Order: sequence, then C-alpha cells, then structure tokens
Amino acid sequence: MPATPGVAVFGVPRTPVSGYEVVRMNESIDTLRQEFEQDFAAISDMETWKSVRDRYLARDSGVITTALKKLRDIPKEDRPAFGQAMNRLRTFVEERLQEKFAAVRDADLASKLQKTDVTRPGFPISLGAVHPIKQLQKEIEQIFVSMGFQVFDLPEIEKDYYNFEALNMPRNHPARDAQDTFYFDQTNLLRTHCSAVQVHSMEAMKPPIRAISTGKVYRRDPFDATHSPMFYQVDVIVVEEGITMGDLKGMLDAFLKRLFGPGTLMRLRPGFFPFVEPGAEVDISCIFCSGRGCAKCKQSGWIEILGAGMVHPKVLRMSNIDDSRYSGFAWGMGIDRVAILKYGVDDIRLFFDNDLRFLRQF
Repeated sequence: MPATPGVAVFGVPRTPVSGYEVVRMNESIDTLRQEFEQDFAAISDMETWKSVRDRYLARDSGVITTALKKLRDIPKEDRPAFGQAMNRLRTFVEERLQEKFAAVRDADLASKLQKTDVTRPGFPISLGAVHPIKQLQKEIEQIFVSMGFQVFDLPEIEKDYYNFEALNMPRNHPARDAQDTFYFDQTNLLRTHCSAVQVHSMEAMKPPIRAISTGKVYRRDPFDATHSPMFYQVDVIVVEEGITMGDLKGMLDAFLKRLFGPGTLMRLRPGFFPFVEPGAEVDISCIFCSGRGCAKCKQSGWIEILGAGMVHPKVLRMSNIDDSRYSGFAWGMGIDRVAILKYGVDDIRLFFDNDLRFLRQF
C-alpha cells in the first residue's frame, strides 16, 4: 500500500512535496526489484540477457539510471536515503547479471556448435597478391642486384640537407618551395625523390660505389590521370675512377632492354638537373608502336622515361669524394611511369584505388 504523508521512509520524516511523491518513489524500488527478478528468471540466451541489461542499466534510458536522474527533484533531507537505496538496487542488478553472463555465453556457444555442420565444405578464400607497383619495384631491384649494385633502404622522412642541400639545389630553387614540398619544419620533410641515395651512399661507402634506392616519394602535385602526390621512384648512382657518359649510356641501354625488351631503342637529349653536369633526358622507342608513331607517343616514336647525367663535382666534394680522381653518373625514374607503360594503363589513379577488379589482372 502507498505510504501516507508524514510517515517516515528509511528513517527520514516524510514531508509532502508538490509535483513529486517521495514515498511512492521509495516504494517503487521494491517493485523494480521484483520486476527485475521476473525478467532475470526469463533470461535464456545472450539476446535476452542484453535486453534485460539495457532495460535496467542503459546509460540514457535505463530504468535505474532514469530514476537516479530524478534525485535532484527530491528534497535535500530525503536524497541520501533514496540515493543509497537506488545504488544498492543497481549493485544488486549488476551482480546478478554478471553471475548469469558466463552461463548464457556458454549456452549460446553450445547452441551454435550444435547447429554447425562440420562436414560442410569450407568457404573459398580469396588469396591476396603482390601489388603491381611492388612487383615492378622488386623486378627493378633484382636487375641492379644482378649488376652488382647495393640497395639502400632510406627514410621517407628526410633531412633538407640530404634532399636538397647536398644535391646542389640552391635555396631559391623552385623545388624547395613549400608549394611543391611537404615540410614538417625547416629541417625535416617528406622526401621529394630518391636522389638522396647519392649522398647517403657516398657517406657510407668508399669508391667504387654502385648503389640504388627505391620507394615512395611525395610532392604537392594534383591527383589526376598522370600525377599523384605520392608515387614510387628509383634512383641510381655509380662512382668510380674514369667513369664517363659512355658508361652511363651503356648501363642504361642494358637496363632498359631488360625492363622493356631486347628491341628497345634509347636516345639521350640535353637536360638540366642541379646535381648532374652534363645532364640528359632519356627517351625509349615507343613500346606501343615500336617507334612508328602513334597516339601514345604523340606520333614521335619516342617516350620520355627518365633523367640522368654525370654527378656534379660539387656534389662529390660535399660528400668528401675527390672529384679530381673520381667521377660518376646518376639517374632517377618514376616506377609508376614505367608501370603505366608496361601494363598499358592510362590512369595512374587505378594503382591506388584498391579496386580488386583491376588488381586481379596482375
């Protein structure tokens, strides 16, 4: 029966409060406990266990949580007794549910195992494969390893000194501008090329030096069919006594024939790069029309493939190499660019979209 005004509840004198019946609220605690016991007895699986838990303990809509939120509406002198009673009920509910959890979980698992047909054939598993860019990167590395080169695994977060300064790039060079390069601060940046292998290898080794580095590089380029702010590159350096442009041409010819096929022709055109002198742009005969002229090569029969040249004497001196005794050549090439040509892909973005329909072709 509901308590009447003026009757003590939990030892606290009852005073009528307009808009809220404290006595009824306290009496409802016993009712809530009885309702919980009924709901608890009906728990038979994990789904009903979660339903009971959420009904009483949900953070926003749980019965106990909602009741505790009304504590502020109770007179100050009645709050301690009511709050303690509600907390005891919440602790009781939590303990009972925790005791039931293991039994319900095990019962659910046993039920699932009983329904499992262990004789049924397994589902087919789709095996992954090496990404086409990584395949090409590995192929290029293996070609140079067979030529006696050492592969340098260099950091993608590079020092300005190795990326620009030691490669004879002046402070006012456009490539050093923040609109072209991702800077962390004045000293550290995301490397814009793998040409830093020139400096790292000359610091780590004594001539004769044959070194390459492959990996991701970063530039503030648009993401379109032919450009990407992140792409792959390979850079090569050779430093020995008596190295000439003839050695550069011979090594490039051998490499490009192994990469694109024995019928590949090559030509060098004058070009400028701060870290080589003289420099050259290197073209190959169009692999689509064999040099006859087509839309891919703009009817010229040639496709630009890389930049190369003789290592600048200043770069040698900055790395403590005697430029009066030693000379060398260096060149760099975009691996993504080669992938577009080798695989006949007309949009570089396809390599980064992770579309399995595209990737399964390689």
